[in-house]
Amino acid sequence: MATTAADGNLKPYLRKNGVKCEHIGKNGYHNHKEKNGQGTGVASRRHKHEPFEQAPMYVAVLTYLGFGIVTLFGYLRDFLRAVGLEKCNIAQEREKQKDFVPLYQDFENFYTRNLYMRVRDNWNRPICSLPGPVFDLMERVSDDYNWTFRFTGKTIHDVINMGSYNYLGFAENNADFLKTVADKVRQYGVGVCSTRQEIGNLSIHEELEQLVANFLGVESAMTYGMGFATNSMNIPALVGKGCLILSDELNHTSLILGARLSGATIRVFKHNNMQSLEKMLKEAVCSGQPRTHRPWKKILIVVEGIYSMEGSVVRLPEVIALKKKYKAYLYLDEAHSIGAVGQTGRGVTELFNVNTADVDVMMGTFTKSFGASGGYIAGKKELVDYLRTHSHSAVYATAMSPPATEQIIRAMKCIMGKDGSTEGMRRIRQLAENAKYFRSRLKEMGFIIYGNDDSPVVPVLLYMPAKVVAFAREMLARKIGVVVVGFPATPITEARARFCVSAAHTRDMLNRVLDCMNEVGDLLCLKFSRRKYSPQPDLCDETDFELDS
Repeated sequence: MATTAADGNLKPYLRKNGVKCEHIGKNGYHNHKEKNGQGTGVASRRHKHEPFEQAPMYVAVLTYLGFGIVTLFGYLRDFLRAVGLEKCNIAQEREKQKDFVPLYQDFENFYTRNLYMRVRDNWNRPICSLPGPVFDLMERVSDDYNWTFRFTGKTIHDVINMGSYNYLGFAENNADFLKTVADKVRQYGVGVCSTRQEIGNLSIHEELEQLVANFLGVESAMTYGMGFATNSMNIPALVGKGCLILSDELNHTSLILGARLSGATIRVFKHNNMQSLEKMLKEAVCSGQPRTHRPWKKILIVVEGIYSMEGSVVRLPEVIALKKKYKAYLYLDEAHSIGAVGQTGRGVTELFNVNTADVDVMMGTFTKSFGASGGYIAGKKELVDYLRTHSHSAVYATAMSPPATEQIIRAMKCIMGKDGSTEGMRRIRQLAENAKYFRSRLKEMGFIIYGNDDSPVVPVLLYMPAKVVAFAREMLARKIGVVVVGFPATPITEARARFCVSAAHTRDMLNRVLDCMNEVGDLLCLKFSRRKYSPQPDLCDETDFELDS
C-alpha cells in the first residue's frame, strides 16, 4: 500500500523533460543539449580528471604478503593464548555457560584481536577543543598493546585537522556568528523531547524546511534529526517488495541498510559505470521480476553526489539520461556534495547545471558543510507530504534540536547571502581553491590519489597495512591529524589516508601539511605514482568523440 502511494506521488514528474532515446548511446552518453545547460559532455570533462591509477605489481604483492604474515602471526598468538603462554584480554564465554548458544564467534573476532588491536591507537583519539582547522588532542599511552589506554594528563596543542567534514568552516565558536544560535537556546532550550507529529513541531523547523526548499530550487523539503536515519528510514518508505533498487557499489552504509530494510530486490552496478547501469536497466525492463516476469513496481537508482571514500563525483547527467530513457526513479544522496561543490554551494546539480526537477528524491545532510546535525529529503510536494506520514524517521524520531536547527539556518543564509554579507560565497570559493591546490601539489609529489578535481575529499593510497599505521603515527608526530582507512572498509589492497580539505584551512596550513606529506612520503616510500603530472589542461576534449553509435 505504501509503495503504491509513493509510486503515485513520484510518477507524474518522472516523465517531464524526457530525453529522446535516439540521443543516447549504448553506454549512456548522449549529445543532446538541454535547455537548462550542457549535456553529458559536462560529466565527461569532469570525469576525465578522475584517475583511478593502479599501483605497480610489486605493491599489490607486498600488500597481500603483509596481510598473510600478520594472519600467520595471529594464529600463532591465538595458539599461545590457548595454552596459557600469553594473556587473553578479549571477552570469553564462562565455563558454566558453554552449553548455551555462544555470544561470540571466535573467527569473526580474529581480525579485531590480532590486527586491529595492535594499531588501535590511530583511531578514536580524544579531542579536547573545537574541531576547527586546528584542534587539541589528549595524549594517551597503552601498557598492554592497545587493549586499554591511560591518559598522561598532557595535551597535544595545535594539531592541523585534515580529517573533519567541516568543508565550509561553519564548525566554529565565533561569538558574533553564533549570536542567533545562543538566542534560540534561550528561547527554546536545547531539546524538544517529542516528535514533530505530537508537540515537537517548532516554527524554526518549518522555517528551515522552507529555506532548504528555496536553496535547492524544489517545491518542498523535510528535515530529520539524524543524517544516517534520513537514508536508512526513508528508502523503506519509498520502495518495497516487488520493487528494484540499482545501487552503486560504493554507496554509503546508510543507503545499503535502507535498501536492505525495504525488502526490495537489490542489484549493484559498477562504480560510476554507465554501461553497467544501462545493462541492468535493460535487463530489468525486458525481463521483469524473477520467475513471474511481471514488470517491477518501481525501479530506483541510488547514487551519491560525492563518494566519501573515493572522492569521486557522480556522473549525474548520464544517470539522469538513463533514468528518463528507462522510466526509472533517481535517489541522490548529497551528504558530501551539498554546500561543498557548485558555484553557489548547491551541490552536484549545480556543478553539472542540471534541472533539480530531474532528480526525484534529493537527500543531503547538515553534518558536514553546515556544521550541525541531521538531514533532509527534498523534491515534489506530493513526495514530501507522503514521507511526513509514512517515514519511520519522521513519525517516531525526536524533532531536531533548536540550536542545531538555528545553526543550519544561519549557515544556509550565509551561503545564500541572506545575512547581508558575502562570507558564504568567499568560503565556497576558498574551499574550491584549497581542494584544487592540495590535489595538484600531491600529484606533483608523486602520490596516487583518487577522485574528482572539484572534490574536497582527497584519498591518498597507502596500500600496505604497515605503512598505513606508520603514516598515521608519523603525521601525528608532526602535529597533523589524519584519518587512515583499511580493510574491511576498503578493498584489501587499497588502504588509504583520507584528507578532507576545508575553507577554514589557510594556505600556510596546507603548505605545512604538504611539506610533512613530502617528508613522510619519502621516509615510508609512499610515492607510487608512475604518471608525470602536468598542471596544463588537456589539449583535446573527449566529448568530441562518439563512444557508441
